[in-house]
Amino acid sequence: MLLENRVALVTGGSRGIGRAICLALAAQGASVVVNYRSREPEAQAVVDQMVAGGGRHVAVSGDVGQPGVASELVESCVRRFGSVDILVNNAGITRDGLVLRLSDERWREVMDTNLYGVFSCTRAASRFMVKRRWGRIVTIGSVAGQAGNPGQSSYCAAKAGVAGFTRAVARELAPRAITANVVAPGFITTEMTGDLDPETRRALLDRVPLGRAGTPEEVAAAVVFLCGEGAAYITGQVLVVDGGMLA
Repeated sequence: MLLENRVALVTGGSRGIGRAICLALAAQGASVVVNYRSREPEAQAVVDQMVAGGGRHVAVSGDVGQPGVASELVESCVRRFGSVDILVNNAGITRDGLVLRLSDERWREVMDTNLYGVFSCTRAASRFMVKRRWGRIVTIGSVAGQAGNPGQSSYCAAKAGVAGFTRAVARELAPRAITANVVAPGFITTEMTGDLDPETRRALLDRVPLGRAGTPEEVAAAVVFLCGEGAAYITGQVLVVDGGMLA
């Protein structure tokens, strides 16, 4: 049990990659706080599945893109479990559109959740981690933040931003034995990618040397590794999980 007696907060943990991360952390002994914005039944289903496997877990609502929510989430973790050792910044949204047609409102929506949310949760959790002189912060980025995608300027900008933010945070928190890293998935089979039309899906798969889409569980495995003691000397890095797409 790599993460026994650790407490993990996972934002956007009700489905897809976030769900897989929650289950993988719980399987390694962590107590998991599943944050969700609007999908309460799905979040509770994740909690029920983890509880069936053992341990204490809970679902907590909150929109990380809104001021004050991050502090409330961390305080809830500490109040319920006495600690917050691991933060996984997974919550994210897309508001696709060509830059010439992208409204200020849709741009800000993406930045509020995908970039401000990462900042505010990291700030809130690190305040507690610093006191304990131990912590793991893992943010879910994207290969889109490195390669760019047409029609996703806001999403790409936010994901590129979290990589730079994480490198800075890693340097700031390293003296307190806190690591900060990014896991950047490529083409992963989720509800979001399941809505792609067949032509777009084929075009994406053609860019993957391994010839297939990744799974949420494969992304979760990378997150679990970075949260364990075996990754104690890894910080400020972007771990790409993309089947060779960017190779």
